[in-house]
Amino acid sequence: MRAAVARGVNAPVVLSDLEVPQPGFGEVLVKVTACGVCFSDVNLLRGHYPFARFPVVPGHEITGVVAAVGEGVTWPEVGTAVGAQFLYDSCGHCDYCVRGDQILCPRKRITGIVTDGGYAEYALLKADYVTPLPAGLDPVAAAPLMCAGLTAFNGLRQGGVKAGSRVAVVGAGGVGGLAIRYAVAMGARVAVVGRSRRGEDQAKELGAELFVATQESDPAEALKAWDGGANLVLNAAPSTEAAVATLGGLAPDGTLLLCGYGTEPLVLPTQPMVLNRLRVMASPSGSPHDARDTLAFSAAHNIVPDVTPITLDRAPTVLDAMAAGTSRGRSVITFA
Repeated sequence: MRAAVARGVNAPVVLSDLEVPQPGFGEVLVKVTACGVCFSDVNLLRGHYPFARFPVVPGHEITGVVAAVGEGVTWPEVGTAVGAQFLYDSCGHCDYCVRGDQILCPRKRITGIVTDGGYAEYALLKADYVTPLPAGLDPVAAAPLMCAGLTAFNGLRQGGVKAGSRVAVVGAGGVGGLAIRYAVAMGARVAVVGRSRRGEDQAKELGAELFVATQESDPAEALKAWDGGANLVLNAAPSTEAAVATLGGLAPDGTLLLCGYGTEPLVLPTQPMVLNRLRVMASPSGSPHDARDTLAFSAAHNIVPDVTPITLDRAPTVLDAMAAGTSRGRSVITFA
């Protein structure tokens, strides 16, 4: 099978011919339909995951069809359309796993970082960690929902969003764009924080009522003037500093949520946090039940990202462009 293989940190991704793997106990072999190219794949190549295994096939935004099943698998059956996510598997017996928070398992493994992922014609996955695709959901457009969508949707849930909440989204890219649409569908009011006015029209088309350009105004002051501040700031930008700049724009009892972050440390002013009972939290993707809920909500509200299909051969070029900051839109590798 054709695959793209990451050989090591700061090494180019290499196109290779690999043997089609055979499913063992509890595993399914999935014929990949599509795999999103995620910024986490860039971070893999930059060495941001010290637990990564090289060589490895990247990719954790996978959709496909079950081609074969291993011993002990009663579901999914051959022919089932499924998706696979960032979480490859977990230990299954710790307190986090038994309560359905497998994403918090200390022994979790990550698809495309520790185990081979979806930059290949076939992917070997754990049966208990794939998610059925709802009928009518385009498997190519749905691929980014397995990471960007899951991260945005579950982040909003973890942040306590409800109808009438004021939600500020920092960065309107892959995660941020979906967070805007999910928040609007949940009945929230949405503001978007970006560096320039370039993304204002798109943000408002997605449902935002306010756009704050940090090149023109202080984001904290602008958000504070928005009916007293945001109840939740969801940082989808790959910058910790961008998140910190919005802290003063939270309403009392508000939450700063990190879905995106940079390598710089998180440094926050203590007194305003204490006086206003502010919270800071982070949300790492989600567990299998979160993936099901994300796909169900997306199908019910017709929320899928705009994507650009690409061939596997173009994956290295797209990764280079993403690393250089010159990539635009959401690229998804497709297989015939």
